[in-house]
Amino acid sequence: MISNNNVTGLILAGGRGTRMGHVDKGLVLLRGSPMASHVMQRLAPQVATIAINANQNQAAYAALGAPVWPDDLPDYCGPLAGLQAGLRRCTTDYMVTAPCDSPFMPPDLVARLFDALQAQGADLALAVTQETSASGKLVRQPHPVFCLLRKTLLPQLTSYLEDGGRKMDGWHSALTVVEVLFDDASAFRNINTRKELEQFQLAQSELEQSAASLNPRRLSDVVKCMSDYDPDALPVRQAQRIILDFVNPIKACEKVALRTALGRVLARDVISPISVPAHDNSAMDGYALQSKDLNPHAPTRLAIVDTIFAGRPSLVPVQAGQCARIMTGGVMPLECDTVIPQELVAEMDTSSIGITPGSVHAGDNRRFKGEDLMAGAPALKKGRIVRPCDLGLLASLGIAEVAVQRRLRVAFFSTGDELRSIGEQLDPGCVFDSNRYTLFGMLTRLGCDIIDMGAVKDEPAALEAALRSACENADAIITSGGVSVGAADYTKQMMAALGDVTFWKIGMRPGRPLAFGKIDSNGHSAFLFGLPGNPVAVMVSFYFFARGALLHMMGAAASETGTPLLRVRSQDAIRKKTGRTEYQRGILATGEDGMQQVRITGSQGSGVLRSMSEANCMVVLHDEQGNVNAGDMVDIVLFDGLI
Repeated sequence: MISNNNVTGLILAGGRGTRMGHVDKGLVLLRGSPMASHVMQRLAPQVATIAINANQNQAAYAALGAPVWPDDLPDYCGPLAGLQAGLRRCTTDYMVTAPCDSPFMPPDLVARLFDALQAQGADLALAVTQETSASGKLVRQPHPVFCLLRKTLLPQLTSYLEDGGRKMDGWHSALTVVEVLFDDASAFRNINTRKELEQFQLAQSELEQSAASLNPRRLSDVVKCMSDYDPDALPVRQAQRIILDFVNPIKACEKVALRTALGRVLARDVISPISVPAHDNSAMDGYALQSKDLNPHAPTRLAIVDTIFAGRPSLVPVQAGQCARIMTGGVMPLECDTVIPQELVAEMDTSSIGITPGSVHAGDNRRFKGEDLMAGAPALKKGRIVRPCDLGLLASLGIAEVAVQRRLRVAFFSTGDELRSIGEQLDPGCVFDSNRYTLFGMLTRLGCDIIDMGAVKDEPAALEAALRSACENADAIITSGGVSVGAADYTKQMMAALGDVTFWKIGMRPGRPLAFGKIDSNGHSAFLFGLPGNPVAVMVSFYFFARGALLHMMGAAASETGTPLLRVRSQDAIRKKTGRTEYQRGILATGEDGMQQVRITGSQGSGVLRSMSEANCMVVLHDEQGNVNAGDMVDIVLFDGLI
């Protein structure tokens, strides 16, 4: 049997990545990690040491934790050049190779190749599989880049390459080769193109979604490990954590044109197809020069041999004792490594410049290729909500469309016999339904596809029909009213009957009652947020409980789902009891000293919607916090900061 101590593993990543859109395949992310790292995890346990053959982005490959061995031959001569580079550098008697775009290799690849190599006395062993041809026949499919070979083959390989040979089968014809049959053809599958990568990731998402549907978690599973869980006195932070732990992101995604991606959630990392900048270039208007020409003790005189403008690379070589005038963004001449800004030049005329000692140092004002972004690196991460600056970034990379999560479908309705819609007769004791319009605005601003189901009467049959319809047509349901202990609040009973729903009394003001869970109807399910009925309590509960969960369902990253807090000075004293979180409407303004300060809008009753409209922020007084004195620092949430 083979000894791992006698084999070097070499990951072949030396190609141009043409089929992946000129992006380095080994650095393309698969399940959050570079594809080459998946290959490394599979191969490393089977060998003594591991290295990577790469001709570009070598620093990125080195960051994976393995030495990087480039080809010794120029111009990307194919996998045989990678084999030669590996055999020249490896210190073991055998070397095994695997491509960077095949992350599914068998765990016994090396052992089986070595056993066959020894048994047949062969020079090289390679993997083969049986696959079905277009005509339906089984054919043997060789995988020559999955091979184990003796280090003693280096002279033969070098001779073949020096004679101009580049094909695997051409080199193999002079060797004793043994083919090793593997049953699982999928283990040798590679991911060559963007389409193949997207298809694999989509298949993985569907498998995960299927597994989740076969083994759904219950809300009780989330809360059972909490020794201090009390649904009748639940702290805000604990309720938020439970909700985020229970909801799941939707899996479906779509590709959209760049102009329609604003506000959408990225479903995949966006990999840069180019380096930014694409070439070493000048960060200043000045003169490009060779730092070795600078005299540290006396003035330096350099002859000007060319003028370089942005977008117009120079073809004139800059020799010793020479320089080139260069504009900001101009491509650096190959021979130059430094730019002296025009204003630091001591003397200049039409043909030369003078430089005083110490006015510029080696490497100054030179921007390197890929300094902002290297080809093959993520430009934007999965889960990011696309902002206007992101549109500009993507356009600068030549990217016309991106994969985004499909829009979240949210159904909402209000409950109560007293509610009337705009345009209806306002009978005595009745009120116009404002909550649906507030929810409409908040959900629209969040980027959801919304289903407004109107106002529903406090009747069991009507409530059941509304909940079932919402469940069968949406990913999430938001209701307002009917989650407290009122005698006519049938909503609470119906929610409990249709699914896994819990009812909380949150330690907060306003908005103490809250329902949360998941309901089912005719094979469909939807997450449910039952908000209180008072208008201000609806907004507070939505912003601090539903909003983050909906963003999580939309696939947004954790950094996007939080409610951003800003620390400012309180203009007035605020009375506050410890043990509950309070959300008070505030107005942020600039004080006489130029510092930002906040004042409360006045009456903080949960039905006073006008004070919410007058406010531009919410003052967040945490449960451990007591009275606030004038001048104390408090947390606020700006309404304009909420998506």
